Order: sequence, then structure tokens, then C-alpha cells
Amino acid sequence: MGKTGVQPGTTNDARRVNSFFAGIGGFDLAFEKHGFEPGFYCEKDDFCRSVLKRNWPAVANAGDIQQVDAKSIPRADVWTAGFPCQDLSLARTPHGKRNGLKGSQSGLFYTFLELLSVHKPPVVLLENVAGLLNSHKGADFNALVGSLTKLGYGVAWRVLNARYFGAPQSRPRVFICAWRGSPENAVKALFEDEIAMKPKNERRGFMVESKCSESGISVPQVSFCISATSGRHTGLDWARSYVTYPDAVRRLTPLECERLQGLPENWTLPDSDYVIPIRGIETNRYHAIGNAVCVPVAQWVAGRISSVLQTPEEGAKGARKLPSKMRLQHVAVTYLSPKFDVQPLLANSDESKWQSGGVAYKEWVVTAAVSSSPVTAVPSQLMSVIEKKKVHQRYFLSANAAQGILRRVDKLGRHLFPPLDAVLRRIATSSPTPADEPSEAQENVLAEELAAI
Repeated sequence: MGKTGVQPGTTNDARRVNSFFAGIGGFDLAFEKHGFEPGFYCEKDDFCRSVLKRNWPAVANAGDIQQVDAKSIPRADVWTAGFPCQDLSLARTPHGKRNGLKGSQSGLFYTFLELLSVHKPPVVLLENVAGLLNSHKGADFNALVGSLTKLGYGVAWRVLNARYFGAPQSRPRVFICAWRGSPENAVKALFEDEIAMKPKNERRGFMVESKCSESGISVPQVSFCISATSGRHTGLDWARSYVTYPDAVRRLTPLECERLQGLPENWTLPDSDYVIPIRGIETNRYHAIGNAVCVPVAQWVAGRISSVLQTPEEGAKGARKLPSKMRLQHVAVTYLSPKFDVQPLLANSDESKWQSGGVAYKEWVVTAAVSSSPVTAVPSQLMSVIEKKKVHQRYFLSANAAQGILRRVDKLGRHLFPPLDAVLRRIATSSPTPADEPSEAQENVLAEELAAI
């Protein structure tokens, strides 16, 4: 795992994947499992670049996508991009104000599109927050889908939730597969031959208790979605998962967050030449992990893409002779839903309604409410990723922190995991304690982590 790759311009018989907005390499880990080699990165963040360097030292990293020369990008079967979600995510904009694809960060998608228009690789796989579907009343997603179909791609999308793929966190993300000239293959990358049933009682997993008799730890069966701000407390504390002890509560550690994302343990430690700031790197780790693609979900999609790439298209020539509207009708009834409407894909739409799945090709589009789970969900429990041994005191909440969480929760009328609520209220009435540990202690722990790998 890791430590592989080729430099741009070299030849290699293995299939390759180029990663844009690569982060810490979640897509690459997923595609490696299916025989692909990372061939090229584009990642601007210094910390993430160092993590990539440590794990794939031979792979070139282009840095800032705005400075990339299209001619420098090597050939690859698949391009992936988890383009920035800051202007799309409600987690970052609690008051609902989002800049969408016009924002300075998420708008970098158009820079990626310019590079894509030069190379037109066979397959493109994108991932983003589900809020992309309704950003600016759907106009942003309309622009994204339309820009890909104009390049000759068949485009399929589907909201997939990590909790059904063996990662015990509720993490709905929209995956978009664009397949050059083939809406059929795009759909096969995200949908199975059998139409999956929609999960029921999803809220239950956040309230049902799992308990470790040896440590006394109590957690819900499923974690809320971890985010780039998992290392601190915010106004969204009601939508966070904490680890509850009989008389204490703590936040998740970076190691537990790595496990929730399906990353190898200590994956987010940087390369040896990375200059560690005085404040340490925990904030960087939480941020990078929270922004990463969940590897088990990406691996499921990567496996399907790999299978389609290796399988001759039966009847493909015949399908291509059909009008594009009929092609979409066929794939929609087979893979998405028995109830659907084929509609014109409007070139410029100020408002569009996009459901959780769909497919578009040329001037037509189908969208339908689909399941966020595969046909056979992979079970998992949050307790399986929790550290049972002694955890450093800096992860535990002070009385002041407990009071702040409860104040925000009560103000919003939210309900916490019952064992968590009970212990937080006991802590809140105890004597206040310092919320943060000295930076020297943080550095000692970091030194131990680095020495252990």
C-alpha cells in the first residue's frame, strides 16, 4: 500500500489514476486495491502534500491547479477529483449562505474542467458534499453536469452513505462518474444490476448504545459525519460523536478518525522533512481527514470502474446507434428506478431540482430518488474503531466545554445520545478545568507517534 507510482512521461503497463485536489490520497488508496497506480497528483496544501510524499514518494505533485500546464499531465485511464466543498457545504456555512461554484474554492472546478477538456480521459470520478445537488437552487449542479456532457461524457451521479459500506459514520456524499461516450458505463460504475432498497430507521443508529464492558466506554452504533473541524467544538456540537465514559467525555482522536475514513493507522503523519509548527499537527490531521474521501466507498466505486474497463461492452455498438433519449430510458429503468422522466438538460438554468441519483447524456437527463446503500450493505459498528486503552487527557472535555455544548444543544432543542447527555450534565456541574493542554505535552505525544512508525 503506497510507496508506488511513476513519473510523468514514463511508460507503464499498469492502469493509472491521476488525482486532482488529491488531499491525502483517499482515491488513490481505493484504486490501488484494484490494480491501479497513482501517476500524478495536484494538491496545494503543504501538510497534505507531505502526507502524499511520505506514502508515494515517487509520484509527481503539481501543486496549485491554477499553475498546471495541461501538457505536463500524463495519460491515465481515470481522473479523480474531490474538488473543494467550502462554498457548497452547509457544515461550513451554518446560516445557509453558500457561494457555490462561483466561490473562490469550489469554483476551482472550472480550472479542473479546462485541463479535462484538453485530455478527455476515458473515466472521470468526482466526489463532493450532497449539498452540491441543491446549491443555488440546483443551478450549480446543472452547470457541472452540462459542462461534462458538452465534452462528450455520459454522466451518472449517486449519493452514497459511508455507513453502508463498512465505515461506521453517516457520511452522505455525491459521487459523479463521467464516462466518455457512454452513459451506460457511467451508470454501471455507481449502480448495481439490482435496484437497491432505501434504508429505513436511519436515525436509530445514532441513539442505540454500544458499550465496552472492560473500559466502560459507551458510544452510539453509528457516528455522525466527521468533518474538517472535528478537532474543536462548534455550534454544531449536537451533530458530533463523542466517546462517553462513566464520568468523562472526550472527542474522537485522530487515529479514530482515520479508522472511520478507512485510512491505514497513522496515515496522516507527514514526511520526515515536514517542519512541525509549535502548535503541533493535530489540527492539520483533523482537517485533512475530515476533507478526505471515505476509502471504503471509493473502493467500492473503483472496483466497479475496474470491472467495466476490463469487460467488453456487449451490445455497445447497437446502443450507440439509438437516440440518446432512448439510451437513457433503458439505463434508467434497469439501474435507477421503474419510475422516472427523461427531461431536456437545459443549457442555462437558474433553478433545477436534482434527486439523489441520475444520468445525463447529450441533451437529456434522468433524475430519481435512489438508495444510498448498495444492494447488500456492509455492517459496521463505531465501537470497533474506538481506542480502548488510555487516551491522553487533552482529548477529554472540561466542565466549561460541557456547559457550552449543552447550552447550544438546549437552545436548538436537539437531543443527544442519552448516555452522552447524562454524563455531560454531570460534568457541567463540576469544577471548571483548563480546556487545553500545554503545547509541550502535545509535542511529546507527537514525538511518540512519529517514533512509533
